Amino acid sequence: MGGERRKAERISFEHGLNAHIMSIDGTWRRSCTVEDVSETGARITVGGSVEGLNLKEFFLLLSSTGLAYRRCELAWVNGEQLGVYFLKHNDRKKRARGNPDAFIVDL
Repeated sequence: MGGERRKAERISFEHGLNAHIMSIDGTWRRSCTVEDVSETGARITVGGSVEGLNLKEFFLLLSSTGLAYRRCELAWVNGEQLGVYFLKHNDRKKRARGNPDAFIVDL
């Protein structure tokens, strides 16, 4: 088995934190539970199937109103669990600079 690859310390939630994931364009939304979190990412368990969803980049909504959120990039999938990296504003700009066809939405 591989060693620990995380750069930041993780904080685990005993019962998980209820949240949602939502597509960048708002076309889909799923309930999820945040199992653990760090400064750079999280491990979440999704309620329902993620098959067919574009999970390359999406939002993790941490409040019922959607005012607390993180923009995420998929790191890995293992059944109903997902590993996500949190994207920062500068990360999106760097990626867009390398791809002139990229579209950036600042919220």
